[in-house]
Amino acid sequence: MPPHDDATPAPTTATARASAPASPGEPPTGPAPVSTTAPTRRPTYRAVFQVREFRVVFVAHLFSLLGVVVSELALTVLVYDLTRSPLLSSLTFALGFLPYLVGGTLLAGFTDRFPPRRILVVCDLFCAGAVALMVVPATPVAALLVLRCAIAVVSPVFNGTRMATLADILGEGDLFVLGRSLLRIVSQSALLTGYAVGGVLLTVLPPRGALAVTATTFLVSALLLRFGTVRRPARAAASGAAGSGLSGTWAVLRNRRVRALMLMFWAPPLFAVVPEALAAPYADRIGVSTAALGLLMCALPVGTIAGELFAGSFLSAATRSRIVLPLAVTGVLPYLLYAPEPGVPLAAAALFLAGATGAYTLGLDAWFVAAVPEEQRGRAMTLMTAGMMTVQGVGMAGAGLAAEFVPVHAVVAGTGVLGTLCLLAAAAELRATGGDGTGADGRRPKGETGLTGM
Repeated sequence: MPPHDDATPAPTTATARASAPASPGEPPTGPAPVSTTAPTRRPTYRAVFQVREFRVVFVAHLFSLLGVVVSELALTVLVYDLTRSPLLSSLTFALGFLPYLVGGTLLAGFTDRFPPRRILVVCDLFCAGAVALMVVPATPVAALLVLRCAIAVVSPVFNGTRMATLADILGEGDLFVLGRSLLRIVSQSALLTGYAVGGVLLTVLPPRGALAVTATTFLVSALLLRFGTVRRPARAAASGAAGSGLSGTWAVLRNRRVRALMLMFWAPPLFAVVPEALAAPYADRIGVSTAALGLLMCALPVGTIAGELFAGSFLSAATRSRIVLPLAVTGVLPYLLYAPEPGVPLAAAALFLAGATGAYTLGLDAWFVAAVPEEQRGRAMTLMTAGMMTVQGVGMAGAGLAAEFVPVHAVVAGTGVLGTLCLLAAAAELRATGGDGTGADGRRPKGETGLTGM
């Protein structure tokens, strides 16, 4: 990267707010304000890490993510050891998806009604407590599944609050987009390394011992967030906004542009997960080894990481905005390469290409944070993340059902066709609200300025 790209840009109004102390006596945590007459330079990932508070959130994310991944694996093994039931073992993993809808819908209002730091710390402590109960030998299998659901219920609240807090820390411009990208890259990397770490851990510890380790990672995350981030007031309280429960959720969804943006976040993952869900039966059908199966499982997240890194490192904000709809709409087209039932190299290439189109999310993040009123940001981001997890579970279940009646390669290729048609419809709705990054009236939404290039 060119050396001059390491500098941060002149802040927008939101960035200036993030740079100010959150309460008397506390130091600024955002990027230092600079003169708006200074030359504007495109920020880089390195510039994001120069923000001290983001570094704390990033490290806390690593610990929290490690806790989630290892606890999923350890609990699945534990349930199987106790029951010898493949169904209950797989159900344990599936329960990580389904409760997101409940938590995201019913608990989304908490994200704007309470101080964000308190929410993040309480969620981490709740998860640590739930995992600690799993460690107790007397805990029955039914209780283990309930505790698994409980963690999944609070997860969208935690993720939505953290996403909204990033906008407070980094502002609403390019730094926020790159910060979100870094957290996504870490999450995708967990798919490649997290389960390997958990597998190694289970070779030296019993499942309950591994669960005890994950309880510790949640506690470390809670401590980092409590003492490494500043206290900010609740968004709804600060703005005087009212509305809670389902009424507050409906208040967010009444905004047509926000609904269209959420749809564009939800639709691609619904179809993108199909090859991943069917990787094992596809590998069995074409008669390849488990090593080849691993390659198929890794190709999509590797492509996603590559696309994110390229877009975040080399593309301007304006360019990232222009490629949102083209990449989103064509994201599952590479699945058509499955039509002739290809071997592993061509199938892996299709998955890599599909993953690389995920670079559209950087521009979509910028549109979303600009479209949502600040007092509703936590709720909106909780709903968005809850929806993304829910549709992935639906997509996996739908893929398995379809594969009961249709050959696996035909299911994946058909997903490329059906998914593209659905994504075209979603893109048309988003464009009707101003899908080029401007509002439906042709004006830039709140938070977008020429300085950020969005």
